[in-house]
Order: sequence, then structure tokens, then C-alpha cells
Amino acid sequence: MRAVFATDLSDAIETAIDTRVCLECLGRYGITDIDLVTVINEHVTTGMPGGDIGKQAKHGLERQRELLEAEGFNVETHTMRGTPHRRINGLAERVGADLIIVGSRGQSPLRQRLIGGTARNMTRTAVRPLLLQRIVEEDGGYEVGNKHLFQRVLYPTDFSENAERAFEQFQHLSEATQEATLLHVTPPERRPDAEGIEDAEAKLEELADELENLGIDTRTMVREGEVVSEIIDAESEVDPTAILMGSRGQGRIRRLLLGSTSEAVTGQASSNVLLVPPSRTR
Repeated sequence: MRAVFATDLSDAIETAIDTRVCLECLGRYGITDIDLVTVINEHVTTGMPGGDIGKQAKHGLERQRELLEAEGFNVETHTMRGTPHRRINGLAERVGADLIIVGSRGQSPLRQRLIGGTARNMTRTAVRPLLLQRIVEEDGGYEVGNKHLFQRVLYPTDFSENAERAFEQFQHLSEATQEATLLHVTPPERRPDAEGIEDAEAKLEELADELENLGIDTRTMVREGEVVSEIIDAESEVDPTAILMGSRGQGRIRRLLLGSTSEAVTGQASSNVLLVPPSRTR
């Protein structure tokens, strides 16, 4: 499997690349090949004082390539010029990536700078499954928020087609995930009766059986309330290392708009977030 790993060559991103536990988790996910890419803003000129920006980027990429190769990955490096999220997505499509990895600084990638401030664009436009990896400031430096990227997964589902597409990620996660919590939230405006609750519980149990067969310890939760708030409350309760969700869109504009629930959860969660986009064949 192949991943596109986006880097701005900062100390924060290098922390993630230099954290062996994180890289081991990517290996258990199935990643063997990595395309390491940095994007230079098209408005930055290479003749600026301080040296050639492109040359500096190549040196930084080589250093990070060596860190990844030392952990056994096959690595290709790419220095591109243009709009970061467009270049990253374009590369992911060209190489047939199974995963895009983006490091997010701070609790909310939607409010913090990320690879030139493109976090929101990446979450809204990713053409392949997107892992937002939390990187936090710690004692004047940086630490990975959850080194075991996928050890404990919270999977909120509304039983939609796109949620089912996200659930398929567990086939890749089976070697990396030890525990999973399956969550369904019914909004107050669709208050369920006893039969509706039982139906949701039954659907979750069917999914739980599939995960148990993969060797993943699984629990289920059915809640009623405002969806985003309940997901964030569940995150606080079960302490996952990652939240797995489908991102939703309509037709062609799905490349521009992330489903409001996915975007809100991504902005408020403290865990890593693995977002799975809709099928592009629809």
C-alpha cells in the first residue's frame, strides 16, 4: 500500500516522521511505500535572501527521506510549486495512494497553521482517505498527540453508504487496532422509539461481530442528542487514538464541501482523525 505524506519540513512534522511508534503503526496499516511531498507556495521566489528555497526544500526532504527509509519504507520525494492542497491531491491521484497523511499542529487543524495554512482545504477536498495526525506543542518543542495512531478507534456511524465505506477501513486497521467503539447518535428531531433504538443496537452489533472476527475488541454505544456534541463526549469517555469517519458531499461539490458533522468533529476532536471521502464513481 502507498501513502502520500505531506510535509512543510518544520520541526513539528519532522517529529511525526521521527517517531518510530507512529511509523510502526503505518506499517501495520499496510503502508510499504511513501511519497514524501513538500509544496512551495507559488508566490515564494527562489531568489529571496537566505538562499534558494527549492534547494533548501530538497535538503529537508532528503533528511526526512532517510528517517523513513531507516524504518523500512520505500520512499520517493517530491518538491512541487503551487497551491498545497491541489498539489497533494493531484499527487495522491497520480500515484494511486491508499492514504494521505497530514500532520496537524494544535488541537484543531481548522484553526491552526498547517502546510501553509491548508488544513481546511485538505479536509474538504481529499480525494483519498486522509489521516490528520495530531502534533502538539510540549515544553517548547513538539510531541505526537497519539503515537499509537490506530490503537483505539471511535467509529461514529449513521448507517449511510458513506459511513459503510469508512467502516471498510477496518480491513486495513485489523493489525493496528486493538479496541473499537461503534457509536450511533440520533438527533433530537428524529427521536427514536423503542423499536428504533433496538434497530440501531442490532445494526451496531452486526458490525461489532465483524470486528470481533478480525480480532478487535469492540463495544457499541447508542446515544440521543446533538450529533457533534455526542461524538465529542464519547471521545472524552473512551479516549480513542483515532476517530474514523466518512466525509460527505453531494455530486461535484463534494470536493469543495465536507459534511458538516465531519468538519465539526475534525475541528473539535483531540484524537487523530481518519476521514474517508465518498466514492468518486457516483
